[in-house]
This record gives sequence, structure tokens and C-alpha cells, in this order.
Amino acid sequence: MQHPPPVFLIAGTRPEAVKLAPVAVAMRAAGRLRAVIVASGQHPTMVTQALEAFDLTADVTLEIERHTGSQPELMNGLVGALDQLFLHNRPAAVVVQGDTTTALAGALAAFWQRIPVVHLEAGLRSGDLDSPFPEEANRRLIAQVTNVHLAPTALAAMNLLDEGIAADKVTVVGNTVVDATLMVAAKRMPYEDERIAEAMARDERLVLVTAHRRESWGEPLDRVLAAVRQLIERYPDIHVVLPSHPNPAVRQQVDAGLAGVERVTVTDPVPYTSLSRLLSEAYLVLTDSGGIQEEAPSFGVPALVLRDVTERVESLHAGCARLVGTDTDLIIAEASRLLDDPAARDAMTASGNPYGDGLAAGRTEQAVAALLGLADRPEPMPPVGPTVNGASLRTAV
Repeated sequence: MQHPPPVFLIAGTRPEAVKLAPVAVAMRAAGRLRAVIVASGQHPTMVTQALEAFDLTADVTLEIERHTGSQPELMNGLVGALDQLFLHNRPAAVVVQGDTTTALAGALAAFWQRIPVVHLEAGLRSGDLDSPFPEEANRRLIAQVTNVHLAPTALAAMNLLDEGIAADKVTVVGNTVVDATLMVAAKRMPYEDERIAEAMARDERLVLVTAHRRESWGEPLDRVLAAVRQLIERYPDIHVVLPSHPNPAVRQQVDAGLAGVERVTVTDPVPYTSLSRLLSEAYLVLTDSGGIQEEAPSFGVPALVLRDVTERVESLHAGCARLVGTDTDLIIAEASRLLDDPAARDAMTASGNPYGDGLAAGRTEQAVAALLGLADRPEPMPPVGPTVNGASLRTAV
């Protein structure tokens, strides 16, 4: 009996682990591919914690030395470690996710050894190399060495086609983060932070706030915190939960900006189980996170995006998110509109989640199996909400 071919799923950060975990589960359930989860060593503790939410552990954990914390140092360590891993334990294919340094390193290391590359969450584009930095460049570079591009949405697929990628290499599968968050939220795991549990027990509307991107630090974060203070003062029935970035300077800034403010719970970074449950129970989310923009519509939660530019434009087109940047007055105005009018709030997510239907992991498993000659290519995810140029890409990709 022939053994299933090994497929390496490379994860270096928590978002990668979260979005690859449902793929590992789908591969192991189908039985025609052997999913090998590789923790690259970029953020090892956070990868381990994220996988635990799905009752998974890494099959391979790499160690890389970091002294300066620079991108070149990280890239050098990752490429070297992954190159040696592929050399001594050659996979049939490598799956990289998103636009991290780990994803770029994994794609290049596999390409140089002529191992097929599958890019999950392919085709996101902001059109600006400076925002997000360096992620926009990473994902464009990954596309150049990818064999199978698994786009989360029709618009992402269109971006790839516009760049000259052949249509038979692109499939719209949806975003596996939707699979992940639905899977984890359904467990309703208890909150590890008792303060969150106490806050959730009160009859108050939850406003979840996350501002973790580097471009949000400093003065932009001060403006966000100012908006939080004024919203708390204006609405006595809301409670804000703000998981802070682990960077000590950022945490100090958050603590100083919200010192003495009632009905605000500032926490350390929360496990994915807690974050998914918080999101499922939120009335509104203010965030600069791409992942949360993708997850929130599945729970009927509108997102006010604390960025000036987002590559997740599908949520803007569908109406389930609005760009507010870090302008204090604009944040307050948009949040107040939704807090004052529950019908307007519900209308934002009425068309469903444009990022996925919870079946992306199964399509991804089938796409990888098709690459290796073990299955037919999967049918694309049916379009949700507005289409691209008046038509879906269902027949094109």
C-alpha cells in the first residue's frame, strides 16, 4: 500500500498557524495527503499556542538564531533552516500562507529545490509597497514562484490574473480563517483572563479593539485611545476589551492612555480561543487586523478598520467594514452611528461573509491533491455579495 505523500504546511506566526490548522485537519480527515506542520521558528511560542486551539502540535519545530531582530537576519535564518529541512526530508509539496517572512522564505526554499509551492491566501494587494510593509512586497514575490494560487476571494483571483498568472493555476477557495474561527468559537472555551469573563457577565455591549500593526504605534495609537475614552464616556452601556501588543513600549502607551477609565479591560495578547469567542460575542470591533476583518462578518459583527488602506477591500465592497484610519473624530462618528442604530449595525453584515463559507480547508486539500494527481481540481467557492466587474470568476478560475 502506497503511503500518502507528505505535504509541508509552513507556519511562523499565529495567523499562519490559525489559517493552516483547518487545512491540516482536512488533510488528515481525507487521508490522501500526509500533513506535516512545520513551525519555522519565527514566533514559536505563538504558533504552539495557536495550534493548541485545534488540538494540533507541530510535527517539526525549527530553531533559528536572532540577535538584531532585523528582517535580513530573520530571512537568512529561515531560508537556511528550511533549505536543510527540505534537503533531508523532501516533501511532495510545500504550502505557505499569506505574506509573512516565513511564507516568503518557505516559498523560495522550496522553489530553489524545485518543490511545488502552494500559496494559500494568494492575490491580496494594496497596490502600495509601503503599506503594509513589508507584506505587500512579500506576497508579490511569493506569487512569482508559486505553482498553485489559492485565492480567498474573486477579487484576489482577479489581481493574480491581471498580473499575468495563468487562470488554470488560480482557484478561489475562500479563506480558511473563516473555517478556523467558526471551529474554535463553537467550542466556547472559557476565558483564561478572569477579568474578561467578569466583563462578559455584565449586561453591556462589547466593543473589541485591536491595534497591533507597527504603523499604528505612537501617535496613531494615541488617537485610537482618545476615541475609546470618548466612546466610554458617551455610552454607559458599552465595555471595551483591548488585548494589547506584547511590545513593552506599546503596552505602556495603552496603559497610560486608558489609566483610570472605567469599563475598559486591557489584557495581554489573548489565545485564539478567547479571541474567537470575544469576536463572536462583540457588538462592534475596531481593528487594524486583516484576520479580524475576515472573521468578523461570520458572526454578524461590523468592523471599523483602523487603517488608511486595506487589501481586504472585499469587506468594504460588501459593506461589512468601513475604513476609519486613526482619526479620532471619524472613529467616534462611525462607532456612534452603529451604537445608536442597531438596524444600521445589522445591515452591514446582512449579505454574509465575502471571505468564506467555512469550506475553504476542504477545497484547499483537494487543490493540493489535484496538484499531485490524486484528485480533480475543486469547484471554486460560490461568490458572496457584490461581484467583480459585474460577474463572478466562477467559470474563469
